Amino acid sequence: MRAAVFKGPGLIDVEERPDPRPEPGGVVVEVSHCGICGTDLHLLLEGWGRPGLVAGHEYSGRIASVGPGLDGWKVGDPVAVDPQLACGQCPHCLAGRPSLCRTRDASAAMHGEGAFATFTRVAAGQLHRVPEALDLRSAALTEPLAVALHAVTLSNLGAASSGARALVTGAGPIGVLVVAALRAMGVDDVTVSEPAEARRAAALAIGARTAVVPDELPATPAMPDGVVEGAYDAVVECSGRADVTEHALGLLAPAGTLVITGTGLQRPRIDQMRILLNELVVTGSYNYDADGFERALALLASGAVPGDRIVEADDVTLHEIVPALESLARGERAGKVLVRPN
Repeated sequence: MRAAVFKGPGLIDVEERPDPRPEPGGVVVEVSHCGICGTDLHLLLEGWGRPGLVAGHEYSGRIASVGPGLDGWKVGDPVAVDPQLACGQCPHCLAGRPSLCRTRDASAAMHGEGAFATFTRVAAGQLHRVPEALDLRSAALTEPLAVALHAVTLSNLGAASSGARALVTGAGPIGVLVVAALRAMGVDDVTVSEPAEARRAAALAIGARTAVVPDELPATPAMPDGVVEGAYDAVVECSGRADVTEHALGLLAPAGTLVITGTGLQRPRIDQMRILLNELVVTGSYNYDADGFERALALLASGAVPGDRIVEADDVTLHEIVPALESLARGERAGKVLVRPN
């Protein structure tokens, strides 16, 4: 098989490797499409990854071979794959929060053998069946949409009352999917803050009511009395910028929720008096709800989240991953870029 192997920051070689064989109770998946994630920019452009890494964790495909002792799956079945397997038995898993499972292998994305390759080898517990109504290209959005749905769950807006307002900061692929998830969950008043014009247009096309550049958001009013006019019931922060996180906190209505989804190394300064006096909730959002993949697949299959309007029109090959990463880092692409290894 062919695999895109990380050698150093911005350096990837496409290598020939032996085809994997399924382990007992597992399968080998032939990759159809794999999305490029913001984490991949950190790993492959900024050098977070370990040399030898094969990245790629947002993918769909068909089962190519089935290991011994596995029932319920057969060659040719269409699947979306959860890149990390939770234990299902710890207190967090039993509470329906598998993203907090301590045995879930978070290092897999950093050091594993991912889906920027012809085939991947996975355990049966990582598989989710793709509905017949959903094409495999759109099914590659299952993992990032599950991430977006988890953020919406934590925003407390999933069963929004009439008039609830949400702000999404950053309209990269996850931000756009958060907009789509909010709209699918019944939140009509969604504003997006994003500096890139193409990404603002993408957010509007997927259902945002308003899209603004960051400077158009109101300034944070002073405490102890200040609540901004038109404050938001929830802000989902997808940019990973510390200054955006700080500003977002000041745009919340009393009892509002700030959900931090974007990753960044710079630490924001938190206004603890604003949190205290307005009884705000600040939470991180990492990975998925327990039923996140099933909900994501259902939304994609129903058309409630239109996958074809979220992905870029043209797929890229394994040899084109680095130019695609560089283009994404410059903000030149508004949609999700999909890699087609075959």
